[in-house]
Amino acid sequence: MDTALRGAEFAPETTYLNTSTCGLLPVRAADAMAALARELTGGRPGGAGDMETVDAVRESFARIVGVGADRVAVGGSVSVHTGLIAASQRPGAEILVPEGEYGSLVTPFVTRGDLRLRQAPLERLADAVRPETALVAFSSVQSADGRIADLDAVRAAAAAHGARTLVDASQAAGWLDNPAGRWDYTVTGGFKYLMCPRGVSFLTVTEDAQRTLLPLHAGTFAARRLWESVYGPIDDLAPTARRYDEPPAFLPYHGAERSLALIEEIGTEAVGAHATALAGYTRTALTGLGHTPVPGDSAIVTVPGLEHRVPDLARAGVLAAGRAGGLRLSFHLYNSRADADRALEVLGG
Repeated sequence: MDTALRGAEFAPETTYLNTSTCGLLPVRAADAMAALARELTGGRPGGAGDMETVDAVRESFARIVGVGADRVAVGGSVSVHTGLIAASQRPGAEILVPEGEYGSLVTPFVTRGDLRLRQAPLERLADAVRPETALVAFSSVQSADGRIADLDAVRAAAAAHGARTLVDASQAAGWLDNPAGRWDYTVTGGFKYLMCPRGVSFLTVTEDAQRTLLPLHAGTFAARRLWESVYGPIDDLAPTARRYDEPPAFLPYHGAERSLALIEEIGTEAVGAHATALAGYTRTALTGLGHTPVPGDSAIVTVPGLEHRVPDLARAGVLAAGRAGGLRLSFHLYNSRADADRALEVLGG
């Protein structure tokens, strides 16, 4: 990454290789939230925040993932979006998920109590789709080890058997090009590679799939005409995916507007090229040190069995994560070759 960009947009005080846990907040996003917080302490005419800002975030995210803004619902967490989809499944429906999938994508289907959850290895997920499969739910990039799913194969298998698809893009959106319109539903936590504050999350629904979802948590923000339907039952919901909105947390969304603007300015392709180049360099170097990282072309580098080195890295000012017994290093826009070399120095010492 260009040094000038790093200094203008980010202020890391550590060697931060932990975006898969939580992305760094751009300075511009922190400034926007601070400005709103100051207004809130003094009293502002519009109350807690602006719906215009929330809609700007919706539109920005829509451009990043390649769908119309009318197909995007906003909220606060992936598990709530997934819960909405789970609640809308018919009793007894078979839900196919990868083994070891992230809990927020799996648990809402389990807690329904009347759905059949079936698991398959990620690399054989497409082969595991069968005629009775109602929904294939999986992450485009796995949280535990950064593996990228065979998106084309799963999509084709689901289409061949009439199954709908749900993709969690939390570990991918912002660096991996995967148009949301290819899937019936996508869910995306914004606080990782989109560098939004926690409390920003997105659901996309194709026009056809929208008829399958019940707007279970519809409130005033789901009305066709905002602020004209405040009291009493709302009987005219938005005809777009906005009918699935959660009431937005305005403070995080005011920061998210600036974060997503930065992603758009630089471009997902450029971010992905930068992050995957650093990850590839790190994989090669780790192999030279005698380790065996998970292969692939992901922005996430994982070395199985090396979780115990996370404290060593932390003592040296390198922030990484331990997941499922492995060491996970995740690269993003604000990282440089020097960051990779610092981690490698510690791991080789």
